[in-house]
Amino acid sequence: MNENNEKNNDVIAGRNPVSEALRSGRAIDSLLIAKGELNGSVKVIVAKAKAMKIPIKEVDRKKLDYLCGGAVHQGIAALAAVKEYATVDDIFSLAAEKKEPPFIVVLDEIEDSHNLGAIIRTAECAGAHGIIIPKRRSAGLSYAVGKASAGAYEYMPVARVTNIAVLLDELKERGCWIYGADMNGSTYAENKLTGACALVIGSEGNGISRLVREKCDVILSLPMCGKINSLNASVAAGILMYEFTRQRLHINAVNGG
Repeated sequence: MNENNEKNNDVIAGRNPVSEALRSGRAIDSLLIAKGELNGSVKVIVAKAKAMKIPIKEVDRKKLDYLCGGAVHQGIAALAAVKEYATVDDIFSLAAEKKEPPFIVVLDEIEDSHNLGAIIRTAECAGAHGIIIPKRRSAGLSYAVGKASAGAYEYMPVARVTNIAVLLDELKERGCWIYGADMNGSTYAENKLTGACALVIGSEGNGISRLVREKCDVILSLPMCGKINSLNASVAAGILMYEFTRQRLHINAVNGG
């Protein structure tokens, strides 16, 4: 195996290997198709992936060549996930099992693998019950994410949904208060963060989208005392998650928990 393949060990290249991976039920993060290759057996594989609700992306052939590290890909490759995705119900079940109000982290288009891995790691340490990401325009559970999480992905349920805004409506119906992390909100430490809740973290470049922001009950902001007006997404997420945790631990201590 060459160096590129070692670096890209989450890539399954070629029509037969991809087809077998789908047939076996292996967790697939996304299917990549080279432009102009949507025909013949590739078309059949794509149809099967669509039926399994796996995201399909059309990419430039040169990009596919690079991702496959020189392996013969025949115009198609799949990115394997290091773990099966959970469901939203799984996350609520974990909270119920622990007899704790749900504490969920929702990521609105975090595309950097290292940021996602770091957030998973911090969420697990901070006692969150699960993370929810969108199926598109988001990093998935790749090997790079698994490595960046330092193994925390094994213990942290990660669910994928089609639409984050619709998800937030569902979480509200299930009793969660929605907190969005963004500028021009109330200082994070001034808010009560102890009940059933979801913390929404936006993308690295654009923050949370307009529609998602409108769905939030409260916007939390971090004070910016320097000349830079924003933090790395995973750093901001870490600070906020631990404020939720601090308040929850305080409530438990007061109540003798």
